[in-house]
Amino acid sequence: GPVDEFELSMNKAAEAAVDKAKPIFMDAVKEMTFEDAKKILDGSDTAATEYLKEKTSGKIAEAFRPIISSSMNEVGVTRSYQTLVDKFNTIPFMKADSMDLEPYVTEKAMDGVFHMVGEEEKKIRTNPQARVTDILQEVFK
Repeated sequence: GPVDEFELSMNKAAEAAVDKAKPIFMDAVKEMTFEDAKKILDGSDTAATEYLKEKTSGKIAEAFRPIISSSMNEVGVTRSYQTLVDKFNTIPFMKADSMDLEPYVTEKAMDGVFHMVGEEEKKIRTNPQARVTDILQEVFK
């Protein structure tokens, strides 16, 4: 019960921030050099994702933090976490140290975004039906 509630509240906080990644990704694509594009085309199944992660992680973390903080307060992440810690601490000989959840949730939200982008990139590279735009069809001929 409490663990599921805590996980759900963290997921809601992370989901609230995801929309902020799109314009940051678009800026990174606009700033891409010919050499960057060549490395992506010749690279691994997640080369574009790796490029985006390298170029955008700092900006995405900055954009996510205030939204995640606000959402965590709204959905009660901190309260849920404290409830879990308090219950854990009632177990004899057990002591849980409190931690700052905001950086953790921000990192996990970013991990989730880059994981999903990587999965979509793999589909585009390996499945012709996933290449739904003319430009993707041309690039991956």
